[in-house]
Amino acid sequence: MTTPDHARKPNHGPGERASPKLSAKPHPAARKIAGLGDFHVPPRVALIAVLAVPVGVAAALVAVGLLKLIALFTNLCFHGQFSFGATTPGSTSHWWLILLMPVAGGLVIGVMARYGSEKIRGHGMPEAIESILVGGSKVQPRLAVLKPVSSAIGIGTGGPFGAEGPIIMTGGAVGSILAQFLHVTTDERKTLLVAGSAAGMAATFNSPLAAILLAVELLLFEWRPRSYIPVAVAAVVATLVRGPILGTAPLFGGAHVPAHLPMSAYGLCVVSGLAAGLLALGATAIVYFSEDMFAKLPLHWMWWPAIGGLIIGTGGLVEPRALGVGYDVIDQLLTGRATVGLIVGILVVKTLIWGLSLGSGTSGGVLAPMFMIGGALGAAEGLVFTTVSPGFWALVSLAGVLGGVMRSPLTGIVFCLELTHEMNAMLPMVITASSAYLLSVIALKRSVLTEKIARRGLHLTREYSVDPLEVHLVRQLESPITATFRTDETVADIKRELAAPRGSHDVAGFLAQRLYPVMDPAGHLAGVVTRSDFLDSAPDDRTPLGALARPAVTAYDDETLRTIANRMATHHVTRVVIINRDNPDRLEGLLSLRQLLEARRIDQHEEHHAERFLTLVPRRFRPATAPAPSLVVAHSDTVVPEQRDAVTQEA
Repeated sequence: MTTPDHARKPNHGPGERASPKLSAKPHPAARKIAGLGDFHVPPRVALIAVLAVPVGVAAALVAVGLLKLIALFTNLCFHGQFSFGATTPGSTSHWWLILLMPVAGGLVIGVMARYGSEKIRGHGMPEAIESILVGGSKVQPRLAVLKPVSSAIGIGTGGPFGAEGPIIMTGGAVGSILAQFLHVTTDERKTLLVAGSAAGMAATFNSPLAAILLAVELLLFEWRPRSYIPVAVAAVVATLVRGPILGTAPLFGGAHVPAHLPMSAYGLCVVSGLAAGLLALGATAIVYFSEDMFAKLPLHWMWWPAIGGLIIGTGGLVEPRALGVGYDVIDQLLTGRATVGLIVGILVVKTLIWGLSLGSGTSGGVLAPMFMIGGALGAAEGLVFTTVSPGFWALVSLAGVLGGVMRSPLTGIVFCLELTHEMNAMLPMVITASSAYLLSVIALKRSVLTEKIARRGLHLTREYSVDPLEVHLVRQLESPITATFRTDETVADIKRELAAPRGSHDVAGFLAQRLYPVMDPAGHLAGVVTRSDFLDSAPDDRTPLGALARPAVTAYDDETLRTIANRMATHHVTRVVIINRDNPDRLEGLLSLRQLLEARRIDQHEEHHAERFLTLVPRRFRPATAPAPSLVVAHSDTVVPEQRDAVTQEA
């Protein structure tokens, strides 16, 4: 048993961080981390980006087709015309169609869900998230047909929903189906699924940037080049395909926001944001109250959409303009042309029939209804906040409602900018969306999009942060090697040496190491043995350590802790041997799972431990404070006396 004299000693004192000093010359450690970068870009990202091109084209065509199909069903059901031209359910002259058509649409959707696929129920986003979380991003091919058709029927028969949710689900199905024909990883399949979803949304609203942000904030669960680049490619391609078919102009008219606003308007934006947050809370509560009530009905869920359709039809008799997608109404709200009756009708009727009918399990999206409801709230505020036009308040409130309902403030802000091209409203929308987001995340644990997932027993976190294991290197936490063995030594030799009256090695230090490198006669690393190998062996065991040793899992001291954690998981070990990159025969130290957890502890301490570094109180009057933990840990584990005795007994 030997102690390696080349074991690297730490170049810092106890309690100090191992951080290089800044100087004009490159630090010697910089050469060792030259292989690391800000991002990890796998070579296959280019292949996935190329595959995203046909996904973007297909998703755009599906989106355009769904919009045309909605228009066709609306014309057929409410006007008796075979036409793909834009129209609204509320413009019909027959009141009984307003009452009965939503019921008929609900019946058809229920039958399609029962005998086709139950996954067509809902507004699309939770279903897409669930397929990513637990389905391996594999979507049934039939869903690519059933979902858009059922949504077109639901919206075309007067449903107060948007087309974006079904398009997101259908576009995702397109990407997933293509990926299922190819030899790709689960993450690559997820990327193509999300690329299709983003492409569908970009083609629907002519909003590529908002589609990318929505994908990042709600579907990808990461911000990495391997996923961002293909998603961006698909969104751009879909927008280019959309242009010649639907045009490139913004979807809604502008609110004509002045370049300079009074300071009072910015303060009122906070009020508007809080009101939007309250509306988001109310809308979420209505949806899941309705879902709970439908679950208590003594009827099969196949019949629930028809009951939801009856609620829609009843509301449509009160305010016919609340039916359908309602893009024309949104345009009136944003341009300040909405009457008081329309504002109140949309704010009350649209909110109720949308929330109550969505809980029935029908097929439709949430974004377009939120556009209308948020715009109506802002228009109502404009009747009171007269410092700026009502259209301005409709726009900023729309951003606030999106920030509160989706919990995606960046997406909400950019979405509104791309829908209207009103750049002067950017700062007010930031204030409003952030205020609504703050209230929403404080008051509710889940959003209207994620509560459904939680009710299925799945947990989804949307807090993204850099893994502390990714920003720390092995050399910051590695422990020195106190003992190595030779391949020709035996267990009996080691136990006899440790039991010597004045042995050259401390038993406690030997036990604390737990993992021991085994070197061959040439000085090369032949393998490793563990402390349990000695504890489980007989005192007179003459087995050579070379035969007992197992292959060593090694690492370099300039690798990240995350890389080592992944390596430990791959090889099912909790300790690795650190070797020199330039000289693999040189042992630098050991790294254990316990030391990886220490990096997590440091991160938690920095997040929760409050400190003050500047004060006017003289030093002699300051209370004593404990030093903050650093990335220097005690490298010894607890040595149980019985374990020491087990090694030395009968030696």
